Amino acid sequence: MKPADVARLTGRAVVAELGGRPPRFALDGGATVVVKDGAADPGSVRAEAAGLRWLAVPGGPPVPAVYGHDDAVLVTGAVPAGRPTAAAAREFGRRLAVLHAAGADAFGAPPPDGPERAWIGRTGMRNRPHGGPWGDWFAADRVLPYLRTARDRGTLTRDDAAVIEQVCDRIGDLAGPEEPPARLHGDLWSGNVLWSTEGPTGGSAWLIDPAAHGGHRESDLAMLELFGLPHLDTVLAAYDEAAPLADGWPGRVPLHQLFPLLVHTVLFGGGYAGRAVAAARAALAQ
Repeated sequence: MKPADVARLTGRAVVAELGGRPPRFALDGGATVVVKDGAADPGSVRAEAAGLRWLAVPGGPPVPAVYGHDDAVLVTGAVPAGRPTAAAAREFGRRLAVLHAAGADAFGAPPPDGPERAWIGRTGMRNRPHGGPWGDWFAADRVLPYLRTARDRGTLTRDDAAVIEQVCDRIGDLAGPEEPPARLHGDLWSGNVLWSTEGPTGGSAWLIDPAAHGGHRESDLAMLELFGLPHLDTVLAAYDEAAPLADGWPGRVPLHQLFPLLVHTVLFGGGYAGRAVAAARAALAQ
């Protein structure tokens, strides 16, 4: 990426190339930006830009500003690196509750101006509004598409796939109390939470690389647990204090983890297939 391209996308002059991966540039006026190449995933730049703008909720976790983009390149503000602290974790839990409460038009709804054909990691994800209950949408658009792909590739055996299909068949019994659509980050693993020295209250947890859509708030929380997060217990306690979770939510964590585990099964195979089946069995045991 050349400075002239960054200037074209942002409408601001580049005063310095700062290097790094992804590359960083200093703009006239003092902002530092990061340039992300999305050319390998058509549509991913538009989806991510729309997601970041949608997640920029007053009182929610801070997200990088979108300075500009085209079909292949996204330019966002850089997040100054910091360290996770208990205070920042408490603040993150409270702010994540605010973000979720901002809501969405429907389960599966994309952000405004976001495409139906979106991305999670390096695989496709369909965002289309669903008028029914969360469980029906989750089974149809978040579990079964990836289950079929993994089964067809031989990554999941037919017997293993049948266990996950049982979850979909019983989804109405397993989903817990109905809740309105929440505004989700959608790919909230620990690598997409950046601890920073800057934020609305000093040290903060910033959100990057969303796969944003309307969904169930327990899905974001379950993904935080799936891949670990510093001070996770503090985050969850602060969240539950700000926006109490429905009874039995810890027992539904494996159900919500099915989606990211199946995505990883499609992308990486290996042990993720076994983890997906184990999560399905745990969900059925509740």
